[in-house]
Amino acid sequence: MSHTQAQSVPANCRQPPLTSPRQWLAALLLWVASSAAMVMAATAAPGSDYRLGPGDLLHITVSGYSEMISDVRVSESGNITYPFIGEVKAASLSTQQLEGIISKRLGDGGFIKDAQVTVLVSEYQGQKIAVMGQVARPGQYPLTSSAKVLDLLAAAGGAVPLVAADQATLIRKDGSKSVIDLQSLFDGDPTQNPTVHGGDTIYVPRAPQFYIYGEVQKPGMYRLERNMTLSRAISAGGGLTSKGSERRVIVKRRDPNGKEQTLSLDGSSSILPDDVIYVKQGWI
Repeated sequence: MSHTQAQSVPANCRQPPLTSPRQWLAALLLWVASSAAMVMAATAAPGSDYRLGPGDLLHITVSGYSEMISDVRVSESGNITYPFIGEVKAASLSTQQLEGIISKRLGDGGFIKDAQVTVLVSEYQGQKIAVMGQVARPGQYPLTSSAKVLDLLAAAGGAVPLVAADQATLIRKDGSKSVIDLQSLFDGDPTQNPTVHGGDTIYVPRAPQFYIYGEVQKPGMYRLERNMTLSRAISAGGGLTSKGSERRVIVKRRDPNGKEQTLSLDGSSSILPDDVIYVKQGWI
């Protein structure tokens, strides 16, 4: 039984505070989920759906037979070796399935009839998921039960506010990829919260940024939000100073060949990653 680079940042750059209700909600949800995940990781036994993998350390006992206690590690080929019965394939099995196989082979070999076998996982190494990029604690996390993208993001401390992009990539063990819309995920969209499996990777890239300086209240580097216009970019920079004019704005932008262009845009124009916005004084 198992219990079981952008361009150089202009002077006076600084990060803006969390002002978006969506950002606050996302941060709160991840904080709550992270706290719950850490408590569960410290106290809960692995789920019965956990599948053993190479590197897992198993503690195997047979009720009434102290000499049968054994600590064995699953080999790279997915096998273990147990007294009397020799090599047994363990990879991809649940602990309950392995218990049944060991019990049957002990009985079939005439060693112990109806053996009550218990398999516990002492160390989880076989089923891991990598959470990389702009998260608080990037690294590999053991998968002890069925888990979803949000569970792993929470275990990794969540996406870093103002730095992480609003889309992540789920890279499956077989190399296939899918995009996770983090905003929709935090809003509760189940289609953006698929189940993850051992060998998968969740990658949260750095968010695109833009720079604004000149006659704005808070010049600096800012996170580029979706569909951001020039007017919204100026608002993100604290708005115009008393001398600033939205009609006198130039935007420096690199074309696909890397050549810098100087553009004159109106307030409804879209801002692109790494744009440098300079707000000039209005005509006196």
